[in-house]
Amino acid sequence: MFWPMLAIALGFLGIAVLGVLAVKVFIEAQRLGHQVTRTTQRINRAAEDLERAATDLAATGEALR
Repeated sequence: MFWPMLAIALGFLGIAVLGVLAVKVFIEAQRLGHQVTRTTQRINRAAEDLERAATDLAATGEALR
């Protein structure tokens, strides 16, 4: 009777550990998604700033030397 109870306890413990790890992976995936979103927004802002600066430079007719 001892070995079946031990096998059941170890099986439950294994499933519990996998559940905890799954929650950690989910949280980190969400955090990564938010970071990608913020980085994409910053890149888009920088691209808009660069486009605006290039347009202003082209409007003035100056060339870079």
